[in-house]
Amino acid sequence: MPEPVFIPYTAQSYAAEESLERSAAYYHYMDQRRSVREFSDRPVAREVIDNLIRTASTAPSGAHKQPWTFCVVSDPVIKKAIREAAEQEEYTNYHGRMSEDWLADLQPFGTDWHKPFLEIAPYLIIVFKKAYDWDAEGRQTKNYYVNESVGIAAGFLLTAIHQAGLISLTHTPSPMNFLQKILERPDNERPYLLIPVGYPAEGAQVPNIQRKPLADIAVYYEAKPV
Repeated sequence: MPEPVFIPYTAQSYAAEESLERSAAYYHYMDQRRSVREFSDRPVAREVIDNLIRTASTAPSGAHKQPWTFCVVSDPVIKKAIREAAEQEEYTNYHGRMSEDWLADLQPFGTDWHKPFLEIAPYLIIVFKKAYDWDAEGRQTKNYYVNESVGIAAGFLLTAIHQAGLISLTHTPSPMNFLQKILERPDNERPYLLIPVGYPAEGAQVPNIQRKPLADIAVYYEAKPV
């Protein structure tokens, strides 16, 4: 087995005061990020989408296997097919699959089975997770921590979308097998997340909801004073 090869780590470091300022500024910037369902059909440059996916691909992954594929759809015919299939599943969800508690929890969002944003948004990015892969000789190879790795990459992608001044929505019509069929993806790929990407419609609105405060989401284990 060959010896591992290492290179110098060259990322920027900051003094304590600047780190604090940068962390606070980034938090306040990201706190503006929202899931938006009202999209404009305003075009987005392909090069922007390329950079978003490059950013997502910088995420860590188990054994650096990078078990993801980002399918980018702008073809109106394919978007229409995706919308029709998604709405069929969502109609069933809203009319029987979802429990009364689930429907009650969704009420503040004002959602239903209609998903027009799937055709209006200029791009749909469908994130697929790769359960396994093949090597150059066509032999099946293992991927590790696939769900965790792809979840982190999706988080990177959402952050990059916001950084570019665009909006997104994490859409998970369940089940999502229709995406694999419509996009003709290989058997080792499974749909993980469907993300419309674009600009907000004029006058777009979002639900008036609040994030949990730090005290409700973080637990610190600090050394006790002697």
